[in-house]
Amino acid sequence: MPSENLKISDLGEKKLIKRLLKRSRQFPFKSNFFDELSHESRSDDAALIDFGENYLVATSDLLIKSSHFPKGMSPRQIGKKIVTVNVSDLAAMGAKPLGIIVSMALPPDLPLSDFDEIIEGILQASEQYNLNLIGGDTNESSELILSGTCLGIIDKEKVMMKSGTCSGDILAVTGPLGLAAAGFEILFDNEVKLKDLNPDYKDLALKHALEGEAQLEKGLSLAESGVVTSATDITDGLLSEIGELIDASADKVGVTLYENLIPIPAVVFEVANLMGKNPFEMALSYGEDFELLLTIREDKFKEIKDKFSLHKIGYVTESGQIQMINKKGETNILTPKGYEHLKNPGK
Repeated sequence: MPSENLKISDLGEKKLIKRLLKRSRQFPFKSNFFDELSHESRSDDAALIDFGENYLVATSDLLIKSSHFPKGMSPRQIGKKIVTVNVSDLAAMGAKPLGIIVSMALPPDLPLSDFDEIIEGILQASEQYNLNLIGGDTNESSELILSGTCLGIIDKEKVMMKSGTCSGDILAVTGPLGLAAAGFEILFDNEVKLKDLNPDYKDLALKHALEGEAQLEKGLSLAESGVVTSATDITDGLLSEIGELIDASADKVGVTLYENLIPIPAVVFEVANLMGKNPFEMALSYGEDFELLLTIREDKFKEIKDKFSLHKIGYVTESGQIQMINKKGETNILTPKGYEHLKNPGK
């Protein structure tokens, strides 16, 4: 189909970004602040800028009320989220946050109290991650939109990137998957199927959906360890992020996952059962968990597994595919699907 007949929703976020990157690589950097690794980082969630012995790391995220802020999320939680999503990108590269710029498009009828609460959330999250609010802008819009640009710093020798995955590496995550998905299912439960859900389960899931936390301390420490070959954060779903690591690798690589090793908490299974959902689908494809996905040299994994509470979920292969071995020992081929903005409006 000719491109002039296509709409951006026909491609979705991932393909649009790849289209942009393909075009941008035809225009080389003309500044001395960008080296070879800076060029490679264009496939990552943050840019690397030459800063002597370090890289200045810059990332940006745009959050729109109808797509990113579900009903039930308070103004304070909205403010925290714009900081968290940016810091999560820095954590995936092992970068220490320095400051954030937040621009806001605001509906004219937004209550002043809501605006104050959004700012309070931004400041609370900035304090939590030890960074400063250093600027921003405001404008009028029919819908609430927040844009954050976050700066960090990382030793050039320690930066973690999506590229670098090698066959034989262990594939691991820093924490449980599917909790945010369970929380969103609770928020969207219009038929009240979850009215009898264990209150502790409900609180846990809602906290992950409404107040997810970037794995900054683990990201910083893992970068220091020097044993991580590639890394990214899990915002769009595990399978989608695995696909990103595969695409970024210079070699043809694939991944073999083990169903029984995926760390899915009991609350995810209970919510899935009550809602008629597949718990593995929730854990693999939904996203918003803000955990880190890592590949680690096999000979070093045992040394750091317990220190960082890592969960081994599989290993890197030369297959070029994502394979899942289920509990019966059967192998299934999976596609790197996950949540995509522009294709899935109104999440």
